[in-house]
Amino acid sequence: MLPLDLPIAARANDAVPVPPPTPIILRHLAPARVSEVYETYWRFAAERQAVFFRRVRGDAPPWTGNPVLTTYKFTNAYRASDRVSQYLIRHVIYRSDLPNSPREVFFRILLFKLFNRIETWELLERAFGSITFEDYCYTRYDAVLARAMRDGRRIYSGAYIMPPGKSVFGQPAKHQNHLLLLECMMESGLPERLAETSNMREAFETLRAYPTIGDFLAYQFITDINYSEISDFSEMEFVVPGPGARDGLRKCFADSGGLNDPELIRFVADLQEREFERLGLDFRSLWGRRLQLIDCQNLFCEVDKYARVAHPHVTGLTGRKRIKQRFRPTLRPIEFFYPPKWKLNEKVHATAYYAPHGATNAAGATAGLKHPRRQ
Repeated sequence: MLPLDLPIAARANDAVPVPPPTPIILRHLAPARVSEVYETYWRFAAERQAVFFRRVRGDAPPWTGNPVLTTYKFTNAYRASDRVSQYLIRHVIYRSDLPNSPREVFFRILLFKLFNRIETWELLERAFGSITFEDYCYTRYDAVLARAMRDGRRIYSGAYIMPPGKSVFGQPAKHQNHLLLLECMMESGLPERLAETSNMREAFETLRAYPTIGDFLAYQFITDINYSEISDFSEMEFVVPGPGARDGLRKCFADSGGLNDPELIRFVADLQEREFERLGLDFRSLWGRRLQLIDCQNLFCEVDKYARVAHPHVTGLTGRKRIKQRFRPTLRPIEFFYPPKWKLNEKVHATAYYAPHGATNAAGATAGLKHPRRQ
């Protein structure tokens, strides 16, 4: 059994050398062997989800006593709860004022996700009012985006890197090639084909066939499309780990026991209730929705970052040692909204509006996470 309280990790600049981590053998995980970061994976998930529910209730900050979580930016335990995903679901996909055919919904989703930046979507809305494929014009969209760039405004998110596409579409500006990629998808009938696809992997492969769309982007895009009514695939069907998740897997598993990365993620997803119980963690699911494969994949990416501070002696594939993004609390409440087919929104409403508001979070409630002192 792993200890419930992790030892405080040595800081990167400590003079005392830190011995390499010893693999930990857990009988129920054999033949896989884990490191100390494996336990942090579950503790991180529990505390990050506890922070989420404190915010949903309207508690005042700080939402955690953990200095790593209060200093650095981490995504939610559930992908659909993140700010950009929430905006996509509520303000891009489920719009009563816009056409909701598969063709129009797909156009909105991909237009948003190619840039993955709320401010870029709002820029286009201000310029064109209703964003529809019926009224779309490459020249006008190009002009608005080019003007924004000349003014020094960012139009792309830093969450992941979009390939420039110049070698395929031949345009000098990245956004021009992405608009042409979207046109190519629309003209080839991709929205209608996805609407007729029976499983998520087939839809993933269909997206993957388009130029500049690799495994990671295809998986992210089909997950976003699946928030809509275009499809209704299970998020437990399959998973494609990104670079950050692969780093997190290496930090958590000293020996994979012969499983590949997607199999390790499924292994963890299948064990989630057992592991939270084993570690004595009170993990509150998303109103009854278990962590899905996409969520477990994301958590490996976030634990990779967390371990750079909490377990600096445990290295991953890339060897990154610092967390770039700092946490800046947004006090404006988020009215959480999930795909209606998940049947969660009535539960969300009850939690957010009928629980006490304004209560300050109890200091130091951190689900047992240990961490270095803030410098």
